Amino acid sequence: MAVPTLAVLFALAGAIFLRTPDDRLIANLIWLAGLLVLGTPVVWRTIRHAAGGHFATDIVASLAIASSFLLAQPLAGLIVVLMQTGGEALERYAEGRASEAVRRLEEDAPRQAHRIVRGLIEDVPASAIVPDNLLLVRPGEMFPCDGTVVSGTSHVDTSRLTGEPVPARAVSGTALMSGTLNLEGALEVRATATSQASQYARIVEMVRSASASKAPLQRLADRYAVWFTPVVLLVCAVAWILSGDPTRVLAILVVATPCPLILATPVAIIGGINRAAARQIIMKTGGALEQLSAVRVAVFDKTGTLTVGRPEVSDVVSVEPFTPPDILRLAGALEQHSSHALARSVVEAAMRQHEFLPTPTDVVEDPGSGISGHVEGRSVSVGGRDYVAGRIGTRIDVDTVAAFNRVGLHAHVAIDGSPAGVIEFADQVRPSAAAVVSDLRSLGLRRVVLLSGDHAPNVNTVARAVGIDEAVGDLRPGEKLERVGELSAVEGPVMMVGDGTNDAPALSRAAVGVALVGHGGGVTADAADVLILNDDLSRLAEAMSISARTMRIARQSIRIGLALSGIAMIAASAGLIAPVAGALLQEGIDVAVILNALRASVPARHGKTALRQLRRPFPDRNREGFPTAPGTAPLHLWSGSNPGIGP
Repeated sequence: MAVPTLAVLFALAGAIFLRTPDDRLIANLIWLAGLLVLGTPVVWRTIRHAAGGHFATDIVASLAIASSFLLAQPLAGLIVVLMQTGGEALERYAEGRASEAVRRLEEDAPRQAHRIVRGLIEDVPASAIVPDNLLLVRPGEMFPCDGTVVSGTSHVDTSRLTGEPVPARAVSGTALMSGTLNLEGALEVRATATSQASQYARIVEMVRSASASKAPLQRLADRYAVWFTPVVLLVCAVAWILSGDPTRVLAILVVATPCPLILATPVAIIGGINRAAARQIIMKTGGALEQLSAVRVAVFDKTGTLTVGRPEVSDVVSVEPFTPPDILRLAGALEQHSSHALARSVVEAAMRQHEFLPTPTDVVEDPGSGISGHVEGRSVSVGGRDYVAGRIGTRIDVDTVAAFNRVGLHAHVAIDGSPAGVIEFADQVRPSAAAVVSDLRSLGLRRVVLLSGDHAPNVNTVARAVGIDEAVGDLRPGEKLERVGELSAVEGPVMMVGDGTNDAPALSRAAVGVALVGHGGGVTADAADVLILNDDLSRLAEAMSISARTMRIARQSIRIGLALSGIAMIAASAGLIAPVAGALLQEGIDVAVILNALRASVPARHGKTALRQLRRPFPDRNREGFPTAPGTAPLHLWSGSNPGIGP
């Protein structure tokens, strides 16, 4: 804001010397100095842009500045400088800060590795690892490179890369990628690639190249300037031919200085950004808000986006004489002392049904397999089928105990040496997901696509539940990136909605990347253009509605301003308006444009909206009170089993 501020100071300094006619020369000299100092960079920048083939809104303004200098009308030119640079300052403010996704990814990359050489462990930089090195990966550490497990047992979090929320079992022979997080047990791993050639490094490079390949945004103002600037120049030429008066030409240029183009969009966008922020939607740049209104294709990630992203208890199947409430209460009490990733879900489900959970005793946990102990004097075991069978003392006959032969993600429970039942888990579809997909179509989207790293059967199940016709599973981050690029080439601006590191390349490549960051954002927040802070997917349609309304107001403001400028141009070409008076008149037009554009900062009070904002469907409940997707049976989103939990 330094240049607009200086323009005001120069104008006021010269006005001080207008108290007597004799001082007008001093005033003009001050204004001329201000015009030279502040106007020259504006004109020079326009010349450079024009030489590069970029003809935008500043051409008429630069012509007005140059003409005011040549015709000794410095005050008029100084006012034009104020309007031009003030509008540019507003645009810079609306544009905000750039994404720091690549920097965040590089910071999160593992820096150190533990290499095993002749039985000794040495700490080396991750960049020093070469294929066939033997590495030790301790609990809580990220794999520094792609590799294969040689020995050890653990669960690993692959959600950064695949989006799959359930930890995977890692045993000898399991192939793992860099960026995977080791959760509980130490693993010896044989490196199969250098860190620079591993999956995590490829994600970093994909984000970098995707950001660079994103199509540049053509500003709304520049689209109007394409035809408005030639019209102004034509009117100037006709006025010059008919009158031969250069002052009339200057007056036309001054009143035609496209301040409505310069001011309307940034003022409206700033208002829209503030309006969105009040709804916990962060538009990181003005360009993101503008592009969001042009999106016609939406691409969703599955896990953590359309689904909750964390497995919850979906059902409890009991074996007589035990009942589901008894099983959940005793298992929940025992799981309070478990380190397993699913233990918290069991405890939370038990707490929803029972206000108090007893404290277990004699707790012994076999990490990755199960946990046993005593609850109120009763022996309780929870874990995989083989683990629970071992606690019972004999293998479970699946023919006679059918509950223990169920597929999907589940934990077996034994009480007092007898099979008691099975606790089933499922990643729940967000209650609002189907309504959001419907709302997006109501807002004019042509296609809604689901792209996920999860297994295809799970992806298709979620797609059907939320009303999406196009769904593809088993995709790696690079494949998601390619799909988004293909859609962008065919359909135009694409919106990508995700929440994990594996989504970062696609978020960067899309015209608008939207991230749900209610539980922390990290690199996903850096790669995205729009952040939804409260993890409420329904805010997505609201963000698009705010964007569409903001740009509608911006276009309306531009048209109003250009219409008023057109009337003023006709009056100036007839000699009815002097240059200084024209500059002041243009300021009045600017005020009208700004006041109209400011409507973007307040909620719409009237009119129909495609958003059904009051529609907040509550999840249905199954017979035991556990949430399911609205109108559906419980969604079991894992077709396979987890060796540490299921059969």
